[in-house]
Amino acid sequence: MSSIPLPHATPEDIGLSTAGLARLGRVMQDEVQRGRVPGAVALIARRGRTAYFESFGKRDPASGAPMARDSIFRIYSMTKPIVSVAAMMLWEEGRFLLSDPIAKYLPELGAVKVAVARGAEIEQVDAERPITIQDLLRHTSGLTYEFRGNGPVHKMYMAARIYSRDQSNADQVAALGKLPLLHQPGTHWEYSRSTDVLGRLVEVLSGVSLGEYLQRHILAPLGMADTAFHVPGPLLERLAEGFAKDPDTGSGVQLVNVKDAPKFESGGGGLVSTAGDYARFLQMLLSRGKLDGVRYLSRKTIELMTADHLGPITGAPDLLLPGYGFGLGFAVRLQPGISHVPGSVGQYFWGGLAGTTFWVDPAEELFAIMMIQAPGQRDYFRTLFRDLVYAAFDD
Repeated sequence: MSSIPLPHATPEDIGLSTAGLARLGRVMQDEVQRGRVPGAVALIARRGRTAYFESFGKRDPASGAPMARDSIFRIYSMTKPIVSVAAMMLWEEGRFLLSDPIAKYLPELGAVKVAVARGAEIEQVDAERPITIQDLLRHTSGLTYEFRGNGPVHKMYMAARIYSRDQSNADQVAALGKLPLLHQPGTHWEYSRSTDVLGRLVEVLSGVSLGEYLQRHILAPLGMADTAFHVPGPLLERLAEGFAKDPDTGSGVQLVNVKDAPKFESGGGGLVSTAGDYARFLQMLLSRGKLDGVRYLSRKTIELMTADHLGPITGAPDLLLPGYGFGLGFAVRLQPGISHVPGSVGQYFWGGLAGTTFWVDPAEELFAIMMIQAPGQRDYFRTLFRDLVYAAFDD
């Protein structure tokens, strides 16, 4: 969707500063010129209207092709909120309870063990309680990601090639069922393949592939025409690429191949999208489950998803920032301070491995999206972009 995905507004019409947004643009352009990032697309909307939608730098640094507003990005974990919404659509149909054990629907996960360190070795003990669907949505299942460490469990994930794009979603769940959990269910927030499992749950409950369910119930109705699990041939000329080598470390930059349809439709990280497409999704969330007269989720469901579901549960401080909890698919801001980035209580956000990021600030009726393909610089650019957007407020 190359056109503006929402009605246009001048910045001052919606409480933003033209000068402040121009400053954001200058900073982004400077980062491009310094070779920190190949290119970027930024979109800011408030009160249902788009005040800023700009592209910077190169879409493909190898060819020199310029970035465009409709460039397509690998959004990695920004897939998770979309798949979480898909799961909650099925929940609204009464297909499951959040407290249900996942093994009720995916019996392969019914007898999982938990790894307990015994010196350099691990012992596998019984889970003290089942993994629930709520655990999957809030990342307290005890599952992990193979790249989140180098302990015995992470090595077992790697050895099982749990990341393979040549497996089906069902194959992956079967493989996970044979591997131990990193933690007892419900005890730690651990970023994980939980949303991949959730994607398989969507398939089992709906009777269609995850991609087909998303297309039918979210992507097509919202007009997200460029969001999918791969980029078809005619659209490859719009695919954004990273640098060949990381500007900080000099190591090769590896981005997932999205040119062929994968067998594995990763609910946790498989989608590609555009800033314009994702803006439609975020406006639906900000509008409490409704867009253009079509209801996707109840207002109360959105409120449940964007509330904190962790309470005293903690973990992974590099991802679960101070001052934040986690809801059903999003990190959720709990404090006006504490965090090193600005925002409001109730703000929710997430991002992707290659640096794409979004947040929604219901108190300010605002959301913002930044799309980049720069894995090594993602934390810096997420913080910088959020700082600059809030610095452009004018009311």
